[in-house]
Amino acid sequence: MQRTRLSLLVGLALTVPTVLRAQNELSNFTATGRGGVATTFATDYQAIGINPANLGRVGGATFSFTLGEVGAGLGSQSLTRQQLRKFIYNTRDQLPQTDRLELARAFTSDNALNLNADATTLGLSVQLPVIGGIAISNRVRTAGHVGLNQNAAELLFLGRNAPIYTSAGAGGNVPLVSEALAGTDLQFSLLNEFNLAWGTRLIDLPLFQLSAGAGYRYIQGLGIVDIRVKPGDLQAYSSMSPLFDIDYGSIAANPSFNIRNGNGLKPVGTGHGFDLGLAAEAGKALRLGVAVTDIGHMDWEGNLVTANDQPLKRLNSSGVGTYNFIKEATQIFAAGTDSLFNYQASQTRRAELPTKLRAGAGLRISEYFEAGLDVTLPLNNVAGNLPSAFVGAGLDYKPVHWLRLSSGLTGGAGYGVSVPLGFTLTTSAYEAGISTRDVIGLVASKNPYVSVAAGFLRFKFGGQSQ
Repeated sequence: MQRTRLSLLVGLALTVPTVLRAQNELSNFTATGRGGVATTFATDYQAIGINPANLGRVGGATFSFTLGEVGAGLGSQSLTRQQLRKFIYNTRDQLPQTDRLELARAFTSDNALNLNADATTLGLSVQLPVIGGIAISNRVRTAGHVGLNQNAAELLFLGRNAPIYTSAGAGGNVPLVSEALAGTDLQFSLLNEFNLAWGTRLIDLPLFQLSAGAGYRYIQGLGIVDIRVKPGDLQAYSSMSPLFDIDYGSIAANPSFNIRNGNGLKPVGTGHGFDLGLAAEAGKALRLGVAVTDIGHMDWEGNLVTANDQPLKRLNSSGVGTYNFIKEATQIFAAGTDSLFNYQASQTRRAELPTKLRAGAGLRISEYFEAGLDVTLPLNNVAGNLPSAFVGAGLDYKPVHWLRLSSGLTGGAGYGVSVPLGFTLTTSAYEAGISTRDVIGLVASKNPYVSVAAGFLRFKFGGQSQ
């Protein structure tokens, strides 16, 4: 099989050496401890991408900054915990035939695998008189989703021996991709963002305050794979940085192919995104927030290939042969000599950003206790967005002045019900912590989910401690 090195796991790992997200909070370790419940909680630069209006709230730190907050998560609604662990720790192990058959059954799911990794390499915010709060950050985001129908799962793990080929007979009457793989979705994105956000107080009454905020981000596209198959319709394209070292074969000679060569994370796309939000405070305890995030689009141009509906190609290989599943799976779905699709060279493709609607309510009893409810809805079906709605309840509690405990109960977003847990050491000027999106998923034999988020260089000066 032609080795393309197009790997979702590479994309996941890329965020680790830069400074080391189910949703877009895994680089926010304080929000991760509440399972991503953050619409009313998030302050200073951590409000970027969540609700920029929170920058207009008063009473927080005058200046905040971080030199690195990171997180990663991997989960499945169909694999067992033992199977998921092998995909993490045993990627070089060969797959015996019994395991191939078991995995073909396990991966027949619309939520076979979900992965996220985020890293905020730099973030800072400042409160200015009259103007309000201003924040900037750089963030690397990657997300992936794998959902397969039975034929797609069998093709991946059995290759040329998949039942769909034997049922087609010797005559070679192979069905169309849209017929054979209907219900299959494979999505991955890797983005590098430069963010600017602003929030200001609009109404300031003794018992009611209203703030508004907006955010802008310039986005460098480092990679995208988006394959969606419906009955009668195949939409597939990819645009990957030279770092992934894909051999495009004869496609590279096509004058319509915008080939990007070189080393490192050379961008293959650019985009612009916007966030809008409102935040209200009623009395001294109740907080409300609503925001729309990731409004905008990406233009993918480098190393761009696309595919439309076509007869299903016959594979030459025997399918995925090791537990390095994602790397080998992309060799089957990417533009290679042994791919299921015939890809064509393309020059440009516009794709929407993963737009979301966030709404939340919070109850802040004191500086020692705050609880909140959050709902996040995906507003489009694109690579990197939530596969389903997220609903969560979260809380922060400080049993002593130097320790904040976070937890809650969340569900949806492709990860099922989860119980998050976070520990944060806090002083008037410094915070450090570690958290997970789901303590149950760490030990559960079914619906496993492994995640961790951490931050050790978060500083806050002036104002009141949050």
